[in-house]
Amino acid sequence: MIASLALILLAQLVGEAIARGAHVPIPGPVIGMGLMFGFLLLRDNPRFGLPRFLPKPLTDGTLETTARGLLMNLSLMFVPAGVGVVGRLDLLRAQGVKLAIVLVVSTALSLLVTVLVFRAVAARVEGPGRDGES
Repeated sequence: MIASLALILLAQLVGEAIARGAHVPIPGPVIGMGLMFGFLLLRDNPRFGLPRFLPKPLTDGTLETTARGLLMNLSLMFVPAGVGVVGRLDLLRAQGVKLAIVLVVSTALSLLVTVLVFRAVAARVEGPGRDGES
């Protein structure tokens, strides 16, 4: 479990280093997740023969079990953010209506853009001359 957790944290650390070092507008943990995905693809591809060079906890399912354990307790990761919000209730009280309006408007705009993009892609995939008949 220690090796698995170390690999997960190492992927996040390398992702953060890449994001900050290359000044890319992608969060480091997202890059780290991509790196972990690449590692898993290499590990599970028999052409590379990577499992024989790796420690047993990274090949026997312990990595997956560790990741599942982290996901099962993911809600605990939000506790610090919740405490931060509670610590600034005065700001929330003063700006709460504005925040609520921004949240509702941005959600509505996101949904509208999603619908428009979906309709444009669907129209392009269906091609000209089709009127939705099966």
